[in-house]
Amino acid sequence: MISSPIWLPATLLAGATQAWRTAVQRRVSHSLSVNGAGLVRYLYGLPFALLLLGGYRLLTGGQMPSPDPSFLLFCVGGGLAQIIATNLLIMAFAHRNFVVGTAYSKTEAVQGAILSFLLMGERLHPLAWAGIGCGVMGVMLLSTGGKRMSLLDLGKALKQPAALTGIASGFFFALTAVAIRRATQEVASPDPIFAALLVLCVTVALQTVMQGGYLLLREPAEMGKVLASWRVSGQVGLLSAVGSACWFTGFATAPVALVRIVGQVEVGFTLAFGHFYLGEKVKRSEITALLLIAGGVVLALAGSL
Repeated sequence: MISSPIWLPATLLAGATQAWRTAVQRRVSHSLSVNGAGLVRYLYGLPFALLLLGGYRLLTGGQMPSPDPSFLLFCVGGGLAQIIATNLLIMAFAHRNFVVGTAYSKTEAVQGAILSFLLMGERLHPLAWAGIGCGVMGVMLLSTGGKRMSLLDLGKALKQPAALTGIASGFFFALTAVAIRRATQEVASPDPIFAALLVLCVTVALQTVMQGGYLLLREPAEMGKVLASWRVSGQVGLLSAVGSACWFTGFATAPVALVRIVGQVEVGFTLAFGHFYLGEKVKRSEITALLLIAGGVVLALAGSL
């Protein structure tokens, strides 16, 4: 059920911001471990998340509701799932290029549709499912580099480390979306934007403790590198906070699957950042894939009207 039209601009902005953040984070990952590169988005994102929440409350006023155990449980679950998803995505980058690594993770759209139906009973219009099909075709075209492949070859490709880690990343991102939507529903406030920002702050604080604690216990030397990388990591934190605020607003106001389908526009921004920011070449097959994904977004939007 869509409770506010704000979900659409929020989701589009989230896709653009996340692509930018991921491109910057990939540069950080060259000098940090997987866990160190993952921590920067939470550690450096928390101050910006708190500023967003504080600024919004100053503008709108109102009382801060007291969180209940179920709210915190969903925040913990969503935060942990996002940590795992982010680490898997960074691992996918190590096996293939930036665009392909992100493409595999974008299978979260179809995984999110299935999970949100099974766990929350959210149903989609047939046009939205057609949009998911177009998006998956685009993702597969990206993952194969436009090569003609038999079913046997495709099966072998899906067994590659980049595919396995990317698809697993998409699964945990889908779980994150479901948990975050449930957390926003537990906030005793009629304002979905406030609910999204509150969930963001609590979740990022928990993530900082979880992944920061793990890093201190298992990779203490990495913590110094994380702190020393503050110039670039600060950019990751800012983009992460803004992007997550937009994603969470989308989840608070529209079905998870619909947000994730439209959020596939991130692939287009990813192609742009991969080409202009990271110097990766854009292939003709990637343009075709982008058109398929764009068609999927249009179908999903038509199904939501």
